[in-house]
Amino acid sequence: MNIGEAAAASGVSAKMIRYYEEIGLIPKADRTASNYRTYGMETVHSLRFIRRARELGFPLEETATLLKLWADRSRSSASVKRVAQGHVAALERKIAGLQDMLSTLRHLVHCCDGDERPDCPILNDLAGGERPACHGANDKPEPEGNTP
Repeated sequence: MNIGEAAAASGVSAKMIRYYEEIGLIPKADRTASNYRTYGMETVHSLRFIRRARELGFPLEETATLLKLWADRSRSSASVKRVAQGHVAALERKIAGLQDMLSTLRHLVHCCDGDERPDCPILNDLAGGERPACHGANDKPEPEGNTP
């Protein structure tokens, strides 16, 4: 099948297929006499595997490792589990960082009066000022969930 057909069958864009080929994640495609790339079902299966790994947030290096493990029928599942556990830990660190950002932004939004005065604790914080202690009319518990 040509690159467009492989893209449709795998859910990976033609541009990404060319990139994965260029970096060695998938083998170089065979070429027709007119120099068009051709792909077999094995490559399409690999592309689907890569797409799913990327959807789960695995970086390319870990995706390559998992792809090699998938192809190695003598591998132990413990090897695969170690890669996945490392990714879980990385995601947990990222989530904790995002939760910290959200908490900070909620606090800053809560502290900002949002009126016509130029004083703005959000901008002060972005400029390197200290995290504001809220005073005045907006000095109430921070709401849970989305804030206006």
